[in-house]
Amino acid sequence: MSQEKEPAVEGGLKAQALSLAQLVDYQGASVVSREIMKGKAGTVTVFAFDQGESLSEHTAPFDALVQVIDGEAEITISGNPLVVTEGESVIMPADQPHALNALKRFKMLLTMIRA
Repeated sequence: MSQEKEPAVEGGLKAQALSLAQLVDYQGASVVSREIMKGKAGTVTVFAFDQGESLSEHTAPFDALVQVIDGEAEITISGNPLVVTEGESVIMPADQPHALNALKRFKMLLTMIRA
C-alpha cells in the first residue's frame, strides 16, 4: 500500500495561529505573493497588491475563492466588475475570464481547488 504525501506547507506554518495579513508585505509598484499550502487538490496563496497594480484578464480551469483580508479591489468576472473590500469574498467560476485591480492597496487569500 502506498502512502500519499502530505500537502506541502511553506515555511513551517503548520499547527499555529496565523495572521494572514502579516504573511506578505506591501511593496511599491508590485504584486507580492506567498504560497502557504500546496497539494494535489490545490493551493492556498496570500497576495499583496500595491495601489494600481493588477492581474490582467485570464481564465482558470477550476473555481477559485478570493478572500480580501485588507484594502479594496475591483474583481471583474466575465465583464462584470465587483468592488470587494476587507472581509468580503468572491468565487471566480472556472473557465470564465477574470481580472483583479487594486483600487487601494489590498491583500487577499486565494484558494484554488483542482478536485
